[in-house]
Amino acid sequence: MKGLFCRPGASDAEPKFLIQETTLPDVLGGHLVRVQVKACGLSPLDLKLLDDIGIQRDLIPVGREVAGVVLQVGAQVSFFHPEDEVVGILPLDSPYSGLCGAIDIDEQYLVQKPEKLSLVCAAGALRDALCAYTALHTHARMAAGHTLLVMDGASSFGLMCIQLACYHGVKVFTTSHSPQEHVFLEQLRPSVGVQAPLVAKVISVFNGPSDLLPAVLEETGGLGVDIVIDSGVRLNEEESEEAKLLPHKHDVINVLGVGGHWVTTQKDLQLDPPDCRSLYLKSASLSFLNHEVWTTSSAQQGRYLHILKDIVGKMSAGVLRELEGGVGSNACALPPIRAHRSGPQPEEAVPLYEATVAMETIQRHQKKKAVIKL
Repeated sequence: MKGLFCRPGASDAEPKFLIQETTLPDVLGGHLVRVQVKACGLSPLDLKLLDDIGIQRDLIPVGREVAGVVLQVGAQVSFFHPEDEVVGILPLDSPYSGLCGAIDIDEQYLVQKPEKLSLVCAAGALRDALCAYTALHTHARMAAGHTLLVMDGASSFGLMCIQLACYHGVKVFTTSHSPQEHVFLEQLRPSVGVQAPLVAKVISVFNGPSDLLPAVLEETGGLGVDIVIDSGVRLNEEESEEAKLLPHKHDVINVLGVGGHWVTTQKDLQLDPPDCRSLYLKSASLSFLNHEVWTTSSAQQGRYLHILKDIVGKMSAGVLRELEGGVGSNACALPPIRAHRSGPQPEEAVPLYEATVAMETIQRHQKKKAVIKL
């Protein structure tokens, strides 16, 4: 069978993606589950992270968010049986590509897929939902009555944060990067419960981020927000056109309230002593969002499985939904958006023969992703 793999480029050269033959062992390990993959999510590869944790290979497997049907279980597997539908995320050191027809995976990385949830929706939304859950529950400790600012709320990660926060009674503000996104975010409504807007205030930053701080302070009575989740920040004043849509780190600190939590996705964030002093005066905290820790360490394996079960349960109930559409199901449908953003979107379920081209686009544009239906 064939899978998609990445050959890292030398120094700054772009990585190459290629289809490679792979085989499964004849004997299945005791705690392993053999899964026939039906859908696989494609997300950008963090080659620097793999190097940091010591995973160095000539060919790196691509496609880790998988959904499929159990074919065979090892002698010591107790939670799954053949014909069960499962969903999970392959660990970073897995030798298998999620685009293989079948893979072997340890049972501790899998959960049962609810019957009402489609395989494509499960594979496409799992990673972003896990990131949102980690940011809001694990890092920010959100609770009903908190206020939350989500940067770039129209991104797939931002949408997950908005939906999860609103479900728990959090008042949500967000930013929009274009007029189309602004209209879309203002029209967001939940699929269950009271049909009130999910977002209390949409703040446009496509004309410049200068309106962010006064808008947040006006909405919060000058107190600031309890939680900020960014999609990257500007470290310097002189940045690219795309980076100008991101908030400056000073703006993020200024919108935080007393005792607030800042969850950042900026891997190389640098804070100067005055920035740290501002956080200290507010008794605020800063957390770095790295969802990969759940599979790189077994210290909280039980908690990780609980999170995955809760995520797929909320997706099945319609509390968490992906972008528009979904092959074979509308359980993850949202109003139309992002036709103005080129590239494969998760709901399109790219065919297998386009996987290489799709992954090259995703790696080049880090905020894109796709789902492959096998």
